[in-house]
Amino acid sequence: MATTSGRRIATIDRDSRFLSILSERARRINWSLVVHPGAVPGAALQDGNPHALLVDIGLLGPRWDIWLARHPAKIPNLGVLVCTQESTVRQRVRGLRSGADDWITKPCDPAEVIARLEAIIRRSWQSTDVGEIKQLVRAGELEVNSDLYEVFAKRKPAGFTRHEFEILLQLVRSQGEVLERGQIYRQVWGYGMARGDRSIDTFMRKIRAKLRRISPSWDYIHTHRGMGYRFGAEQRREGAGAESDSLPET
Repeated sequence: MATTSGRRIATIDRDSRFLSILSERARRINWSLVVHPGAVPGAALQDGNPHALLVDIGLLGPRWDIWLARHPAKIPNLGVLVCTQESTVRQRVRGLRSGADDWITKPCDPAEVIARLEAIIRRSWQSTDVGEIKQLVRAGELEVNSDLYEVFAKRKPAGFTRHEFEILLQLVRSQGEVLERGQIYRQVWGYGMARGDRSIDTFMRKIRAKLRRISPSWDYIHTHRGMGYRFGAEQRREGAGAESDSLPET
């Protein structure tokens, strides 16, 4: 894992006073900031190979959640901290599900922003321990590529978002054990799942669909009703249907 000095942070913000103070704080600990005044494509974000993105969603337009789900996910291990004005619980949940790792409300102290970015980057590196992943890189027709945050079958990419990849990775790491939805949620997002939240089922449906597209003759995600989900590469029997994508509440 990299040291805490030398961090590179991409920012999407126009608050000059906030950026000035943050830049000074970052300079003291040998961090660097690349400031973008508005939404930029993934290629522009990759400039400088940042460890984390600090973004004010007010500059991303009304479809800010789509931007969060699409562009940061193209950069392996990129942590995302939303730093914006007052928001509703619904907006924060929407942002976290779209790809944000954490959320902080303006006005805020730059020291806290730095601390949250440190925590996000630390989790991102810990969740992609290369030595552990290499032992589990192949299953059936799949190849899990931790460097690209992507899964391939016969060189065809699945097109995973960051959170889709992290969910699949947790299942792969379980080595055939069944993981409960709440357990998966805590491992990926770092806190407990709200009662009645079915977002993991939605993610599983998307993951399964993408895996079927690149490897249609195999099943990889298995539902254990009333328990959770399990990863295992199993060649599909002729005429067998696909498994259900969701679990009943227990």
